[in-house]
Parts: sequence; structure tokens; C-alpha cells
Amino acid sequence: MKSLNFFIVLLSSLSLATITKSQDPSFLYNSCSNDTTYTRNSTYQANLNLLLSSLLSNATRNNLDGFYNSSIGLDPDDVYGLFLCRGDVNKNACQNCVALAAKEAIQRCPVEKVVILWYDLCLLRCSNRAFFATMDQDPGEFLFKSDQNIADEPERFNRLVATTMNDTVTQATIATSGGKKFAVEEVYFTKSLNLYSLAQCTPDLSSSDCNRCLRIAISILPSCCSQKPGASILYPSCNVRYETFKFYNITTVAAKPPPPPPSPLTRPKEKGHVSIIVIVAIVIPIAVSMVLFCMGFSFLRRRAIKKRVSLPEKDDGDEISTVESLQFDLSSIEAATNNFSPDNKLGEGGFGEVYKGTLPHGQQIAVKRLSKYSGQGAAEFKNEVVLIAKLQHRNLVRLLGYCLQGAEKILIYEFVPNKSLDHFLFDPGKQGLLDWSIRYKIIGGIARGLLYLHQDSRLRIIHRDLKASNVLLDGEMNPRIADFGMAKIFGGDQSQGITNRIAGTFGYMSPEYAMHGQYSVKSDVYSFGVLILEIISGKKNSSFYQSDNGMDLLSYAWKHWTNGTALELMDASLGHSYSRNEIARCLHIALLCVQEDPKKRPTLTTIVLMLTSFSVTLPLPRKPAYCVQSRTDSSLPIIGLESDRSTSTSKPLSVNDMSITELYPR
Repeated sequence: MKSLNFFIVLLSSLSLATITKSQDPSFLYNSCSNDTTYTRNSTYQANLNLLLSSLLSNATRNNLDGFYNSSIGLDPDDVYGLFLCRGDVNKNACQNCVALAAKEAIQRCPVEKVVILWYDLCLLRCSNRAFFATMDQDPGEFLFKSDQNIADEPERFNRLVATTMNDTVTQATIATSGGKKFAVEEVYFTKSLNLYSLAQCTPDLSSSDCNRCLRIAISILPSCCSQKPGASILYPSCNVRYETFKFYNITTVAAKPPPPPPSPLTRPKEKGHVSIIVIVAIVIPIAVSMVLFCMGFSFLRRRAIKKRVSLPEKDDGDEISTVESLQFDLSSIEAATNNFSPDNKLGEGGFGEVYKGTLPHGQQIAVKRLSKYSGQGAAEFKNEVVLIAKLQHRNLVRLLGYCLQGAEKILIYEFVPNKSLDHFLFDPGKQGLLDWSIRYKIIGGIARGLLYLHQDSRLRIIHRDLKASNVLLDGEMNPRIADFGMAKIFGGDQSQGITNRIAGTFGYMSPEYAMHGQYSVKSDVYSFGVLILEIISGKKNSSFYQSDNGMDLLSYAWKHWTNGTALELMDASLGHSYSRNEIARCLHIALLCVQEDPKKRPTLTTIVLMLTSFSVTLPLPRKPAYCVQSRTDSSLPIIGLESDRSTSTSKPLSVNDMSITELYPR
């Protein structure tokens, strides 16, 4: 009997060692934002070191369930951080992962303030801004095994992944055990293959934010990882994963009831001796199988080649069904807006009306109710829903949900309290509220938002309708680019496209797009240049030529540039609250953006650098497109464009900023 006890102890030790080894953290990905950096040996670095030490010391506390957040220091040297361990790992594995992450955070991101490190067992995040209890999906990463696809019944496998991940997300959202928002699930696929899934949020998120984060994550799977035997989507606030092997520790996730106590009946000594032999004969094969399985799992995981992937070039026709969790009932929207009361109306655009609403729990929303007679049909509506759901940036408006019921097509956004830029910029009574420092901040924010669309997001996106009315201002007057109903998605190697149907707003369209239907990132650059001129002058481009100057805005700006009188373009309401050098530089950048040759226009990467570093030498701009001397010697070629290219109206062009819409699916 003693020998049997020794064998069991030895087996337990071997199993524990194997499982511990299998839970060594594996690095997945890191993000080090270079937008904000700190100086070595500074107060910020000292606070960061203290924070990392605090995170590590709290990684083994039994009452934390693998999650801890904290902040240290005072503005401007305050540091915020958290760690999140996978819901199935024990406290020792959690501590090991956090210790490794804290060490590698300094190595991988030596001077960056915004740092995120993902491992298979934990997440570590630090920043100079408060992000606790906030749903963030920027940055994100998408990983899958590139060495093989599912060979047996791939379509059924895809369907199984979809339904299983949906169930797992539901369980993670409602999970309350120990405060974790974590769930796993195992389902049968074939006799030799099961599917294992996992979903997890940071516990500080609300259930609704957790649900939204996870739903958006799994909506990516059909596009990026079809037929792959395993994939992960990593966001700062949540993550999902599925595999065809058991990658989590099921014993710590779903504890089985204890076995019944042994029978009190005594047996003869001979029969007891026989039972020991039987037990040993059963235990040894099971133990060997378990050890081999763990060793095989560890070996395969090391060999698994993960690769970063881009999101698809196009949205699949059925993709809107994957974001069903974002759908609102029409009745709830009607209640939130008091049945679309005129008192709640915020404005009206080319696609319909926008209302302010309040949800039952007090959250304010902006409700974009698309006109039944507007050009934006189901294709544009689906485009905007699926597109914005994937975009997360501080200079982009955030989509909260949608409603597609009967003839109603409604988009629900976060409420941005200060309305749109044109609400201030072109109103003589409110222009004074935009001093130069605010306008300069707005220009920089729009540039960073466009840079994200063009380069930093997982998609390359051309907005195609950038204008003052599509830039919203939050409570701190930070810009949020809105209205993606006309946006175009480019593939990884695609740099330009062409269309027979022109969409956008006259006065902001680049000449190659307005006349030939050719669009690219440089089309948005042109629109941005026009917008900079409007921000400097406080004048609307589409109506500027009606003034006493008898010129369009681009011609007027070019005149002052060539005459060396750039400050005469400046909005008179700015008074003396401006920087001469900043205004002259912004005018210079704007004229570079509106050059007729798209190749001569700078990219958004260069523009952001020009705006943030005065040491960068700017090239001389060439004469802008559509530049005329007066309204009498110009036919304004964009006027004829509407009847030639657009089917939205057959009337002569009136001077307004109404969007021209494609009437056919893209």
C-alpha cells in the first residue's frame, strides 16, 4: 500500500510539473505608441517603475482573480496600468506572466508611455491616460495558424466556430463567478476533433461594453480566419480565441463535483491486494497518456507559426449579421428620442436627420435616421455599420449600434456635445469661441484621424466626404471624423480606385475624382487642404466666391500666399490670439494638399510630421486645382459635373454643402 501511495505522489508531481511547464507564458504581440514618450530618468519613468512593481506584487493575491489596476503619480506624470491573466491560470502562472510582461515592457517599449503586451496567459497595459472601465479596441491584433486549413467539412467547421464563439461570448458577458468576465466551451466536431473556444473581458468593463467588445471581435473571424484550425483576436479590453486542441485548464474553469466517498464495507485482504493491482493497471496507462498529451501539446504550440493578418479588402455580404449584438429595437430608439421629437433634432444632412436621445440608464446618444428618399440605400447603410464597428480611434466618432427595421435605417453613435465644426466655424456669433489654439488642435486631430484611416487601421479607408459638417467636436473640442457612408475600403496593395458614380461634396472633391472618378488617399488629402483653409479663414469654400473678393477660397489663398500676405486670409474673429508661424505653416500645408497633381500632394504621415515639427522643410506648393482669378472668368467646372455624373438631381447646382450620393451598391 505504501508503494502505491508513493506511486500516486510521484505521478501527481510529474503531472503538476508538466502542467506548470505548459503554462509558461508565450509572447503574442505588443503595441508601443510613439505618440507620447517620456524622458529617461524622469519622474514619469520613476512612477512607471513603481506601477510595474505594484502590478507584480498584486499578481498573487487570491482575491483579485487575475486582474488588478492601479495608478501612481500626479498630472502630468501620472501613470495608469493593469494586468489581466487568463481566467483558467493559477496565481503562480499569473505572477510568472506578469513578471515577464513587466520586464519586457521596458525592453520592448523603452520610452513610450502607451504600452500593451499580449501573452497567451496574460495582458499588461500601461498609459499616461486613465483608461479604466473604458472599452478600447485600438490597437488590435489578429492571429491565426498559417500552416494549414481544416480539411474535413470546412463550411460546417466555420458554422460551428460561429455558433460556439457566440455562445462563449454570451457566457463570458453574464459570467459573475469571482467577478471574472471569462468563459470557455468545448464542442464536438468529429470523432477525432473537438473545438475549444475562449472569450474574456477586463472585469472593470460593464456587461454591455464587454458584450460589444467581444461581439465586434468575433465579427472579424469569418473574414480573417475562415477554415483556420485556430485563431485569436486581441484587443486592449477583450480577447477571443478558438483552437482544435484544449489550450486552457478545464479543471480551474468548471470544477467537477467531488467523487462520492468510498464504501465503508471491509473486504478480505486478498481481494484488497487484487484491487491494488487493478488500480495500478488502470492508473499507469492514463498517466502516461496524460503526460504524452501535455508534451505533445507543448511541442505543437511551440511549432505553431502565428502570423499577423489584415482584415479583408471587402465586407462580405452577410457580415452585418455578425454584428447583431449592436442592433437596437426601433421602440427603444423612439423612446430615447421621444418619438423623434423636433425638440431633440440636432441637425440634418444629405442622408437624413440626426436626433439626440437618452437611453434608460442615462447614456446620451446621437441617432442618425436615414431618409427613406436619401441616396444611402442598404449597401451604404451596411457599409457604414460594419466599417465603423471595426474602427476605434480618439479622432473618429464611435458607433454604438444600429436599427434596421422595416423601412427604417438608423445609426446610433456616441453623443458628441459640441455638434459639428461648421456649427461654430461659419456662424459669426460663434466663431469667436474657436480661438487659434483650438483650431490648430482641430487641424492636428483631423490629420491624425485620417492617418489612422489611411495607414494605421487594419483597413485602408478613403473617407471621400471630409468636410466641416462631418467633423464633430467633443466636450474638450477635440475633433471626431464622422459619416462613413461613402467610405471606400482598399486592399493591402491597392492605392487607388475608379468609379462611374461620384459621391462626395462639391468644393471638397479633388479634380481627378470629380472629373474622372479616380479616388485615392490623395483625394482625402485634397479635402483636408480645403478644410484647413476654411478653418483659417472662417469662410465656407462653397460660398466664398460670392463675397466682394470675387474669388473662390483656393484662389484667394493662393493670391495671399504669392503676395506674402498670408495673415490677411485669417478669420478676423481670431483677434490677436494666434501664432503667426503656425497660421503661415498651416496655409502652406493646405496649399500643398490642394495641388492639382495628386502625386505632388503630401501623405497624411508627412502632414502630421509637418504639423508637429517645425524643423521639417516644406516644399513650395504649385498653383491649386480650380484656381481662377475671378468668378467672371471661370465656369467653375464642378458645376457641370453634377448633371454629368450624379443622378441625385437634375437642377442646376446651388451653393451648399449637400453630399452627392452613389445610388448603386459598391
